[in-house]
Amino acid sequence: MQDQSPRSFHDDEIDLVELFQSLFKQKYLILAVAALVTLMAAAYAFLATPHYQVQSVLRPVDHGSLDELNGTGVYELTPSEALKRIGAGLSSYENRLAFFRDHQALFGGLIEPGRSLEQTFEAFNRTSFTMLQVDPKKAGQSEFVGLSLTYPRGVEGVDVVNGLVTFVLETERARIDSDLKVLIANRLLNIEQKINAARANYAASKEAQIAALLEQDTLTRAQLQDELKALRAELKTRRQSRIAVLDEAIQIAESLGIQNPTTPSSMSDTLRQGQVVRTEVSSREIPLYFMGSAALKAEREALNARRSDDFIEPRIAEIEKELTLLNHNRQVEILEKRQNEDLYLKDLAEWRQEAAQLKGIKFDTSALQLMRLDQQALKPLAPVKPKKALIIALGGVAGLMLGVFAALLRNLLRPKRQMA
Repeated sequence: MQDQSPRSFHDDEIDLVELFQSLFKQKYLILAVAALVTLMAAAYAFLATPHYQVQSVLRPVDHGSLDELNGTGVYELTPSEALKRIGAGLSSYENRLAFFRDHQALFGGLIEPGRSLEQTFEAFNRTSFTMLQVDPKKAGQSEFVGLSLTYPRGVEGVDVVNGLVTFVLETERARIDSDLKVLIANRLLNIEQKINAARANYAASKEAQIAALLEQDTLTRAQLQDELKALRAELKTRRQSRIAVLDEAIQIAESLGIQNPTTPSSMSDTLRQGQVVRTEVSSREIPLYFMGSAALKAEREALNARRSDDFIEPRIAEIEKELTLLNHNRQVEILEKRQNEDLYLKDLAEWRQEAAQLKGIKFDTSALQLMRLDQQALKPLAPVKPKKALIIALGGVAGLMLGVFAALLRNLLRPKRQMA
């Protein structure tokens, strides 16, 4: 056992030495493989299409740049919201595709036969554009948004990035202009609807007021006519009652022989002869027949000949006066003769003032600053890929490893051939 261990260890040392000796003997093979792989890597590094990278960075504008827009009272936009809108426009596939269609000359060499414009742009958009934004994990960074483009030779990358930023800016300006006009039109329409509703309400209120006044006049007229009819009936009844009383008094006067007006004392004096001094005190009303039959008949004839009793009751004249006044309701006439009824609408002046202010808004969005250009895309000095030095270095390392592997594989195969 003691003799075998050293021998085994000694054999291992001999094998390791032999291995290095074998690799050294095949140094030309290893160097040849390494040189071949390095040459291939160098060929790729120098022959591969170079790709360049450009970027543009945008930051929020000052609040004063949007003060005129916010001062319209119709549209509210903060610098942060404006920058977010520009960022959303830059990341929009629709905007990028529209810019690609309008500026195909900037994308030279991308269009291939058998592929549509949409397919070509889809492949380019998926691998070339990168949005630059604030990292939420890093505190203290100022707000910004940017666009990075990695493009092959033949594409005007600088013009693409700067042109796309301008295109999105103009698109957002046009969208704000359209939104502003729509908001103004909606506000004007709303004011017009309020005015129409107020006009309809006023017309209905005026008709209701006229109807109420006419109804009150009708009710008052009916009540006055009923009162007039009742008074006239009362006067007629009183006249007929008076005639009946006169008939009875005439009969009594004729039966007593009283033809002319007299008094009870005078009548007693005629029945007695002699001179008598009499003092008569009585609180009772003298009976009507003492008026004498002649006077009573005259009054009866007058009552029978009467055609109207209206002059007896003063209230009848008052009722007729009130009925005459009810024939023309001046308040109703004034309401019906109103010409410019808008003058009586509540809040009309305020609505018209608001409408005039809205119509007077003449905001030019062509000069609206929605973002501040912090970094403009500039022509790159060198391509970002392929990285020639790195590729050649990696090719050399890979070639050495492949050469060593080829030498080891050759050593493994050589004993087998000898045994065979």
